[in-house]
Amino acid sequence: MEEREMARTPVDIKPSPNGRLLKEMAVYELLDELEIPYLRVDHEAAATVDDCHEVDEALGIHICKNLFLCNRQKTDFYLLMMPGLKKFKTKELSAQLGTARLSFAEAEYMEEFLNITPGSVSVMGLMNDKEHRVRLLIDQELLQDEFVGCHPCVNTASLKIRMKDILEKFLPYVAHDYTAVELQGE
Repeated sequence: MEEREMARTPVDIKPSPNGRLLKEMAVYELLDELEIPYLRVDHEAAATVDDCHEVDEALGIHICKNLFLCNRQKTDFYLLMMPGLKKFKTKELSAQLGTARLSFAEAEYMEEFLNITPGSVSVMGLMNDKEHRVRLLIDQELLQDEFVGCHPCVNTASLKIRMKDILEKFLPYVAHDYTAVELQGE
């Protein structure tokens, strides 16, 4: 895939499919179908929250941290959305879920269940989780935000979407619920 420069102004239309992966275009198609407005900005690969400072500024938001986790037995999988600058403590989340030990899930599960690769983890990947193998967890603090920032299943673009649209339109359509968690991060 070609290198992308940071767009100076976000746009609210889906891009031309030239040079874009099908899974990215599928996100825009679904958002349009569900009548979920979004702002999009293209940029060079941004795999971590630290890589997203310019994206945050361009979209006027804070990109959230998306972590793909599993239990020790690799039978339960979780997608955690939390504020980007908050520290993640596995022990804190494990206690809330009643799980002995959580860890980061291997990339092979991420690709199999969500059709995304490391650095591209996003709530949008749930559209590919047809067997409902992944449980969505959202930090209570993030639920208070009007907008959420996420990748469209690739880390060379970012979206600004209303949290309300994620909760009331996107999640029902992809037949996923969410569990609110309260992370202190300290």
